[in-house]
Amino acid sequence: MRTLTAAVVATFLCVGGAWGADCVADVLSSGNEAVESPAYDTEFELKWDDGRPNWLMSWYTGAGSWVGNDFDISTLHVDWWIKTIKVMSGAYWPNGRWDGFRLGVFTFSGGLPGSRLHGPRFVRGSGTGFTWCRFNFGMWEWSLGENKRFVVAAEQYYNHPNCDPYILDGNRTFQGHSWQCQSEKWEPLVGYWGYRNLMLRVVISDLMAVAPTSLGRVKALYY
Repeated sequence: MRTLTAAVVATFLCVGGAWGADCVADVLSSGNEAVESPAYDTEFELKWDDGRPNWLMSWYTGAGSWVGNDFDISTLHVDWWIKTIKVMSGAYWPNGRWDGFRLGVFTFSGGLPGSRLHGPRFVRGSGTGFTWCRFNFGMWEWSLGENKRFVVAAEQYYNHPNCDPYILDGNRTFQGHSWQCQSEKWEPLVGYWGYRNLMLRVVISDLMAVAPTSLGRVKALYY
């Protein structure tokens, strides 16, 4: 891997190696990010990040470049659907505008993301600065069915700098649930300077009544 170089604007370049493609990173320090609590007990948020946006990332080549998080709701015995996907991103960097990206849901088995369940769907964020971009889905549109373990991922789609970044949190302890995909090959997210937890969250809702004990176990896992 080529030696890392730093520009005056704190932009770093990383080439080849475990990335699978050229990538660009920038640093962001905005303090703790407020997180809304779920509105109902049968509708709650799954996350692995600590709420502190830290590194802005993008691939030089966006098409086929995915990053995502895996989740496990196997303690729940009812059917669930993905109501909202939240992606921390922003228009400020690298080009000062929203370009959009694609979202998808994948199976997760044998310790790796697998076939695609839903998507890809093209979406575009809004707002200024860096924010949680919320994308909502209908009850039967992105149902999880029997898939209790799954990966929700975002594809950059456009090439740098005409793209929206994905963001890593401020925790240097890798939670082991963030992934990247290049050339249709999934592997654990490499990250940058030890930061590897992707700021992508999922709000799920049940299609039936939820057993309170099971719900508590899932909340304890992700909160």
